[in-house]
Amino acid sequence: MNYTLDFASLLDGDYPALVLQGVLTTLKMTLLAWLIAFGLGSFLTILRTLNIRVINYLIALYVAFHRNVPMLVHILFWYFGVAAIVPESVNDMINVIGGEFFYATVAIGLVTAAYVSEDLRSAIRSIPPGQMEAARTLGLNYLQAMRKVILPQAFVVSIPTLTNQTLLLFKNTSLAMAIGLIELTGAGREIESATFKTFEIYLVVTVIYLAISLCLMFIGAGLSRRAAFNDKRS
Repeated sequence: MNYTLDFASLLDGDYPALVLQGVLTTLKMTLLAWLIAFGLGSFLTILRTLNIRVINYLIALYVAFHRNVPMLVHILFWYFGVAAIVPESVNDMINVIGGEFFYATVAIGLVTAAYVSEDLRSAIRSIPPGQMEAARTLGLNYLQAMRKVILPQAFVVSIPTLTNQTLLLFKNTSLAMAIGLIELTGAGREIESATFKTFEIYLVVTVIYLAISLCLMFIGAGLSRRAAFNDKRS
């Protein structure tokens, strides 16, 4: 029995709008989770450079917990576990923007922050100690030196690894389908259930994921080239 491809059926009714909604939801999750990950990851990195034993231990525990538990388990923990102990009034406010979206975004952002902090920590170690000494000599305090001198260089050094973390974050948004969020993969599943066009819809979803991933890789490569060019000029 020959299988006839039928992409035209995917254009019927609300299917195109559902795919577009899934793409937009995926991109919004990626952006918000990225802000959480890179903001928190940078903060944890700064704290760790203070070399306070208790703080270092707690951050190491945070990193180990988030890196050694599967992403899907984190999402399920936040959606079913944390949501169960949060006051009902808070959950009501969260449900206004969508509980599935909120908890999945927070879970993905927190997990990625653990990886980002380790990447930045490694980048900071590669920066000569004289950079900090020079900044302090110019009158900057420790936090100012970190913010204005050390971290900007660390971000440049870690562009390739941070690009990889962004790609992983983007792809991990598909796991939110497990809690009922209609992101890109969830939209594909909904359409497949209604049309039984499994190959066609998941091919479309695959191509969209590939296109966005290539765009992110292109942006990361562009940033790396620009950083290398500025480094040569300086």
